[in-house]
Amino acid sequence: MVVPRSGGRVLRITLQLPTPRRWIVAALAALSLAACGAAPPTEAINDPWEANNRAVHEFNKGLDQALLRPAGRASAHLPEVIRVPVTNFAANAGLPSAIVNNVLQGDIGGAATNIMRFVLNTTVGVLGLADPAGAIGLYEVEADFGGTLARWGVPEGAYLELPVLGPSTERDAAGQLVDYVLDPLGRLDNPRLDPIRRGEWPAWAAGRVIDRGQFSDTVDSVLYESADSYAQARLIYLQNRRFQLGQGAGDDHVDPYADSTAYIDPYEDQP
Repeated sequence: MVVPRSGGRVLRITLQLPTPRRWIVAALAALSLAACGAAPPTEAINDPWEANNRAVHEFNKGLDQALLRPAGRASAHLPEVIRVPVTNFAANAGLPSAIVNNVLQGDIGGAATNIMRFVLNTTVGVLGLADPAGAIGLYEVEADFGGTLARWGVPEGAYLELPVLGPSTERDAAGQLVDYVLDPLGRLDNPRLDPIRRGEWPAWAAGRVIDRGQFSDTVDSVLYESADSYAQARLIYLQNRRFQLGQGAGDDHVDPYADSTAYIDPYEDQP
């Protein structure tokens, strides 16, 4: 890919295909989903591994209480001039993966938007620290391999809670593995992208801390104030993920991040 730059220079990006070993690992992860059961109704919860999931949830909750929660609260006091570039950088580093999944899902318009966004923010936005693309209305069209599998008709499978990463499903867990193994950013052969490659994972981790601080009241409500934090986190994740993939129940969708009080406790009486 050759992209014009100011002063007659160009940004030349060469795509290196993953090694056969990486393709094999990714293919095995995707094919393993053939063992998943039929897709449940949009309101159903398929959780045959609940005992193990609850153990992982307690581990994640302890990790949050010991590390993520205090770090998030500290990050909330950082000035925006520090927080915003970090989140911008992390979002920009994730765009190559979204572009690949846009294409795999047949969303060529979304892929084009994300390509333009990545090029503009990487060049004019100084490796993605700024977001000039957003300023002109070029917003990310989100896509991941879990969504790609859903688009291909792969069933959701059982609910899982992953260590550190949190709520997921069998389909989304396999999708996360494929996204990690293929990692298109690592295949873009251009020395100018090396700072993004080196900073991708630190920025992702820092972004999680910043998000934890930004939505502190909401996350605390789910983890520390609900009658059953595991059931609450599971419900919110499945509702939002199904809605995101167009498989949700429409009016029943609740976005817990839109309002810090907007969450459902399944053990409270509902009107």
